[in-house]
Amino acid sequence: MRILLTGGAGYIGSHTLLQLLQQQHELCVIDNFSNAAPEALSRVARLSNRHFEHHDATILDSGRLDEIFDSFQPEAVIHFAGLKAVGESDLKPLSYYEENVFGTIQLLKAMDRAKCRRIVFSSSATVYGTPHYLPYNEAHPLAPINPYGRTKYFIEEILKDWAKTDAEKAVMLLRYFNPVGAHPSGAIGEDPMGVPNNLMPFIAQVAIGRRPVLNVFGNDYDTPDGTGVRDYIHVDDLARGHAAALDYITHHTGVEAVNLGAGKGVSVLEMVKAFEQASGVSIPLHFAPRRPGDLPQFWADATKAKTLFNWEVEKSLVEMCADVWRWQSQNPHGYGDET
Repeated sequence: MRILLTGGAGYIGSHTLLQLLQQQHELCVIDNFSNAAPEALSRVARLSNRHFEHHDATILDSGRLDEIFDSFQPEAVIHFAGLKAVGESDLKPLSYYEENVFGTIQLLKAMDRAKCRRIVFSSSATVYGTPHYLPYNEAHPLAPINPYGRTKYFIEEILKDWAKTDAEKAVMLLRYFNPVGAHPSGAIGEDPMGVPNNLMPFIAQVAIGRRPVLNVFGNDYDTPDGTGVRDYIHVDDLARGHAAALDYITHHTGVEAVNLGAGKGVSVLEMVKAFEQASGVSIPLHFAPRRPGDLPQFWADATKAKTLFNWEVEKSLVEMCADVWRWQSQNPHGYGDET
């Protein structure tokens, strides 16, 4: 197929790009590199030994979108582009609504003009909000508790309405949890700009010496060891999930919401211990107060993904940590240099 990837240079986007290239699809990437590096695309090209189009563009630019759609003529879109930091969304909600919600509207208008009717949307488990029960399944009420989560929720609702306008439209809403890991080659991985918002890249930067200590926010939760419990998924498993979802919507119409997760929780201290075992490096810890809005624990029920398109996680916690350490030790400063 001819597939357009928005945000294809990002962490999840680049791994999905590689997965799709290896499946012999034709790819076109749109990314404005606001939170990604062009070097990621160069490395994907080397790993895949494949050519693909890529454009430095934003989904806010409708004219540019039309040009790209007219020339590439995609049969489907996988939509990653958007702002994604929960804390920042509290400080800059309008930026998040503009980039994520309005940007998606522009993308869907361009798809309509180009008669492209299939889209896989990178949603998030944040749409569920405070759990009424665990594990979250797709029937769980949606009540996001921060602007980032609300942008994902609003986009899901917009996509449902968009799909109703044409019986041939197909939409997959992929709600996933905490992606970690890196490509086994160590060539591509997570390279956050500034201070990492997520646990794993922070651990890796402490291990490599870029940061002095890991702050653990809260050790008094009602969990087995007092620290927060999350559902972690290897980014390569996530990339396979996107490829499987894409295959599904080529043969089905309508809208499906599907969780991609491991189906079990891992605590902060369990993750630290696993990383220490994988890397041989001791991670110094500092226990800090809880952060506002952090949930004690959550994890997915991923049964529907197995049922709909035969997807389930394959990689273990040990493999996640080993792959992150390989990426970080080979690329101490990510895709950039020491400056």
